[in-house]
Amino acid sequence: MPKPLVAVVGRPNVGKSTFFNRIAGQRIAIVEDTPGVTRDRIYADAQWLDRSFTLIDTGGIDPSSEDVLLSQMRAQAQIAIESCDLILFFVDARAGLTADDQEVANLLRKAAKPVLLVVNKADSPNQADAIYDFYALGLADPIPISSTNMLGLGDLLDEVVKLLPPEEEEEDAEHLVRIAVVGRPNVGKSSLVNRLLGEDRTLVSDIPGTTRDAIDAPLEWNGQRYLLIDTAGMRRKRAIEDESIERYSIVRALAAVRRCDVALILVDAEEGVTEQDTKVAGFVCEEGKAAVIVVNKWDLVEKETGTMETYRREVLEAFKFMAYAPVLFISALSGQRVFKTLEAAAAAYAQTSKRITTGILNDVLGDATAALQPPATGGRRLKVYYGTQQGVCPPTFVLFVNDIKLMHFAYERYIENQFRKAFGFEGTPIRLVLRERKKED
Repeated sequence: MPKPLVAVVGRPNVGKSTFFNRIAGQRIAIVEDTPGVTRDRIYADAQWLDRSFTLIDTGGIDPSSEDVLLSQMRAQAQIAIESCDLILFFVDARAGLTADDQEVANLLRKAAKPVLLVVNKADSPNQADAIYDFYALGLADPIPISSTNMLGLGDLLDEVVKLLPPEEEEEDAEHLVRIAVVGRPNVGKSSLVNRLLGEDRTLVSDIPGTTRDAIDAPLEWNGQRYLLIDTAGMRRKRAIEDESIERYSIVRALAAVRRCDVALILVDAEEGVTEQDTKVAGFVCEEGKAAVIVVNKWDLVEKETGTMETYRREVLEAFKFMAYAPVLFISALSGQRVFKTLEAAAAAYAQTSKRITTGILNDVLGDATAALQPPATGGRRLKVYYGTQQGVCPPTFVLFVNDIKLMHFAYERYIENQFRKAFGFEGTPIRLVLRERKKED
């Protein structure tokens, strides 16, 4: 089930990053800190009272800045509103209610999303009167906290959990394959969705950022039901392009990837794989989602004998961490091979949901360890007793060993490759979980 997204929003210097770092860096039931391949700590997975959610650090919103920064502020606020399930609106108890707070509140009030008003830096009783001033925002009862001194964080997280969307139940009916069409702006995401649907469901333009909302579109093809999720791009004017603008397009992709079964990662054939492409693909890989790499605008590339295979090798070299993903070459504009994307997505979903019986799994595991002896360190050799499949989407296998520390990364990769050789798993990552178990047990 996708984790709900919780955005931390507010003007600069109200303590948003301090709060985020407290949640991401301290042992407040933290499950995992997931910075992704961007190396930027823009989101972290957390758990409170048996509910998991993803916290997003949105940076500062400054309505009083010049026009360029005002555009940046509105873009960031719009992304937080569109992508998240819950918004934490941070204000400063020491500074009191400001005109900028009012401006941010006006933006958030229009959203059809729940908002918690968080009064940070409430370190002493002297700030009690200032807290009451924030009722004028008309959003919700203010929740006083101090991120620096760790005061009130538990009460705030209790309220967060109450407002999270209910957990989804497993679907009994035939599964609807959810496909997220992700990629950087202007690579043809909306054009592909429109071509598959046979109608102009989404607005298409050469201007990056035309799509403002994540659009869901049901589709049935060859007896299989799909849900296409066209993700909005982020406008990237060169005059205002900086890290804060760039990273928020990743937040959009993250929201879509969390909901999908298979991600179609679009690459512009003319421009080739960029750093932004690898960032988006990195999120897909980290989330354990099946993936298909789709090279769009292939009709615009001058071709010679072997051009496609050469390009395929270059793409897989750029996506080394995703060597398992198939690579398709299409033209959304002309319709060339576009329905191959649905075939590949259905095949990838079948692979990521595949289950292997324990007996067959251990036959392959035994052959693998016999063909290449496990590594030894300090006179002790790794022993792999047996394995079992723990789950699917992605396929997850538990290997019982004598000592986890004896497992080398290279040997773990070798076992993964043997599983792929025996069972396929094209288009999906594989997770290996190590557990220690004594031989006599």
